[in-house]
Amino acid sequence: MTVREAAGVRTGPVLAVVAVVQFMVSLDLSVVNVGLPRIAAGLGFGEAGLTWVIHAYALTFGGLLLLGGRAADRYGRRPVLLLGLGLFAVSSLLGGFAREPGELVAARAAQGVGAAALAPAALALLTATFPAGRARVRAFGVWSATNAAGGALGVLIGGLLTQYAGWRWVMFVNVPMAAGALALAWRGVPPGPPPARGGRPDVAGAVLATAGMTLLVFGVVRTDRHPWTSPVTLATLAVAAALLAAFVGVERTTAREPLVRPGLFANRSVAGANAYNLLVGAAMASAFYFVSLYLQRVLGNGPALTGVEFLPFALGVVAGSVLAIRLGYRLAPRTLLAGGGALTAAGFAWFGLISPDGAFLTDVLGPSIVAGVGFGLCLGPVVSTATAGVAPHETGTASGLLNSSRQIGASLGLAALGTAAHERTGRAATPAALTGGYALGLTLGAVLLAAAVLIALVVLPRTGAPPRGDAARN
Repeated sequence: MTVREAAGVRTGPVLAVVAVVQFMVSLDLSVVNVGLPRIAAGLGFGEAGLTWVIHAYALTFGGLLLLGGRAADRYGRRPVLLLGLGLFAVSSLLGGFAREPGELVAARAAQGVGAAALAPAALALLTATFPAGRARVRAFGVWSATNAAGGALGVLIGGLLTQYAGWRWVMFVNVPMAAGALALAWRGVPPGPPPARGGRPDVAGAVLATAGMTLLVFGVVRTDRHPWTSPVTLATLAVAAALLAAFVGVERTTAREPLVRPGLFANRSVAGANAYNLLVGAAMASAFYFVSLYLQRVLGNGPALTGVEFLPFALGVVAGSVLAIRLGYRLAPRTLLAGGGALTAAGFAWFGLISPDGAFLTDVLGPSIVAGVGFGLCLGPVVSTATAGVAPHETGTASGLLNSSRQIGASLGLAALGTAAHERTGRAATPAALTGGYALGLTLGAVLLAAAVLIALVVLPRTGAPPRGDAARN
């Protein structure tokens, strides 16, 4: 029996709820990737506009996560979790019935709002239920495995649904999962202690942050039509910078309850883990996008086969997550983050060698396994590091901040790397031209991961492995 169970908290149901929630949120980040070509054909998306099916979710998710984390601290983790699950289910249903590009983008944005409420609340529950020691290592190992499985298996599920049931089912599939998670959370998550009382959460800060990030991504994506030095691009980026500067000013001077307490970044673990997570998120989102399009548009595979061909990556991530649990008892999180990031970077550099006349066995299988194992090694340690030493009343904020850095990184990375790939490809749609663009994007992803490794080695503090005798054995 653990200390938490002795205190009346059943840790098993809480861990189950968090695992289901994280699987669903991660799945929704990747389940639409394989269906993008058919979504474009079905609703009439253009090449650049198609990326907004991903951006709409990632931006609202990332931009509002801090508000979601703050709300979980302020109003209680359980009610915020339940509210987010309900919104996620409804918006997924509406997205499945979309008839115009704008309707699908709006539904994806609403999904992001729901995810921004439920994800930090679930992660804060995990952090509070497993505060330290070997039990924490195991719990975050389970979290990282379900996180990895959702993201990687989402591509397989999306491919099968797109080919055999239609692309709309990549949206409908979330409805029963969200309903099941809602029922599980209603029964399995205890009410918890009374939430902290005080001023209202900083809605103005959340709006400024989300608007600024949206305009920043919009300005980068639109460089396919307006060059970087054009008045349109410069004006868009200038307004984005002004909004983000206003967000910083509000947080430092006027907000009674800022989304992020400035002193939180004085914690090197928090600051370093979020910088690391932002770069990894940027690289991984781009990789899913480029590899999915390479398999379909260059190698000519269907959505179902493409999903199956992502299985080695999925299995590699799960294997890496399990390995991280075992190594986590002996090695410091900083070491696992550096090693996992380096292994993932090597896989991405290998991906950068894809050729227009390549094949799955020669161009995709090897780097998928290497990158998958490396990514799995990173997932649990980065969460544990980002919430280490954080006061209990700020666990929701720290969890939201970590999720936010990943989603914002994903959107910015896809915008920047996607634009670079599009410029390399040009107007030609030949296999050689497309491959050149995808290869460039994957190689740039390897560069981002190398920078993440440098952050792990230089910024993160040196800590030891968790002690062997702790609450897990009580």
